[in-house]
Amino acid sequence: MDRLKEIEEPLLRWYEENRRPLPWRMRRDPYEIWISEIMCQQTRVEVVEGYFARFLEALPTIEALADCPEERLMKLWEGLGYYNRARNMQTAARQVMELYQGELPADFEALKGLKGIGDYTAGAIAAIAYGIPVPAVDGNVLRVISRVTESREDIAKQSVRRRVEQELLAVMPKDRPGDYDQALMELGALVCLPGAQAKCGQCPLKGCCLAAAHGTADQLPVKSRPKSRKVEARTVLVIQDGEHVAIRRRASRGLLAGLYELPNVEGHLGRQETLDLVREMDLEPLRIRPLGEAKHIFSHVEWRMLGYQIRVQQLEGTRQGDLIFAGREDVRERYAIPSAFDAYAGQIKGGGEDRSGS
Repeated sequence: MDRLKEIEEPLLRWYEENRRPLPWRMRRDPYEIWISEIMCQQTRVEVVEGYFARFLEALPTIEALADCPEERLMKLWEGLGYYNRARNMQTAARQVMELYQGELPADFEALKGLKGIGDYTAGAIAAIAYGIPVPAVDGNVLRVISRVTESREDIAKQSVRRRVEQELLAVMPKDRPGDYDQALMELGALVCLPGAQAKCGQCPLKGCCLAAAHGTADQLPVKSRPKSRKVEARTVLVIQDGEHVAIRRRASRGLLAGLYELPNVEGHLGRQETLDLVREMDLEPLRIRPLGEAKHIFSHVEWRMLGYQIRVQQLEGTRQGDLIFAGREDVRERYAIPSAFDAYAGQIKGGGEDRSGS
């Protein structure tokens, strides 16, 4: 505990001089902090900035988020992945409209009662926006604290996270809790990097860090490996008639629930098998071009994909079975295609035309 008390002054001094001018730091707006924290989960900050600006321009208030049509919300979230986070945000926004007159509550426990907001996000909103002394412990913070104390406990365990939260709660400054939380996050993001990337020579805490003193930073933190992912082979079809592309909506439950996708099937199909499959869709293929292999990793599943671009005779109508025939502009502006299909979606948005024979 005493060692954690020592880090406050050098940590906050470093933060004042080195913090990045991120857009959600310009004001201590609870809505903006909430949106940024959800977006930054599993996504690099430099990538989030553009999405954050677009999202806030379209949905500047909690009320606007609560009232947004789901299809538009999914399009605004397109590219960030983990689409259920956006759905949970909208559910929480509606809770805030109903229970708190459109303002996020200045109460840690009340924040945790909102859909999709756990200890970390509630702590960040409470401390940064409202000055409530509550820790916000993410992976960056766990790494910093594990190294400062040279702890070899498994940070994947919830009990270890709880202990770190309690220890930080006991030492965090009551007058600057938001800066303290952000300073720990920032140090982990910029200096106390994973493994051998750690910049111990540049760290403001090197004088009180046991891992720096003993040369063990590259060994910490200890984190048990997650279960291995299930690997699935899939064949992805980019079916076009020149002006339109075939897409379809996924089931309302499960992976990528309710989003639009390129038609795809399990397994890796050969050229002739793919042409036969397109004919089974009551479409007449004219040309086919291989688009190569691609991989996308979800939390528990890994897709190993093989893609084909198929030119078909002009599509009639706007639907056929579960297929929707959408114009390229509609795909760009209306339909959210998950990033899992990025390797092949360029054929839609950029209009990459096939020249090969069938």
